[in-house]
Amino acid sequence: MTFEGIEPHWMWLTAAAVLGIAELLMPGVFLIWLAAAAAITGFAALLFGFPLAFQFALFALLAIAAVYAGRRWYADNPVESSDPLLNDRATRLIGQTVVVVGPIENGLGRVKVGDGVWNAKGPDAAIGACVRVTGADGTCLKVEPAGPPARALE
Repeated sequence: MTFEGIEPHWMWLTAAAVLGIAELLMPGVFLIWLAAAAAITGFAALLFGFPLAFQFALFALLAIAAVYAGRRWYADNPVESSDPLLNDRATRLIGQTVVVVGPIENGLGRVKVGDGVWNAKGPDAAIGACVRVTGADGTCLKVEPAGPPARALE
């Protein structure tokens, strides 16, 4: 495939369109900023006839500036969510009562949460004891005694 005879500004504008379409197909809020840089470079090449080397340098500078501006804009305008803890499962467990399945000894043990088992930190507790989740440290739940022990697991 050869690009002889095609003006550079059309290549930049085509690249901008392709990047814009790619952003629609794979939304990641990143390619749109590169598409904007390519579009501005294309219009600058069309209006001013810059040499190709200058066009690449202009695109590089505009891409850096656009990505920086985009990151800054999204940092200043966070997307509101009806469930801000959606992707923070450990924090969602705070307040729940769980059962100890690996004795908590010397501050470390294992608890059953739903159909999974999590590491736990807290006061010593025997297998079958009920504990309440009070916090999370990464994937390790912080627990405290929750009341009378449950029946022993077999």
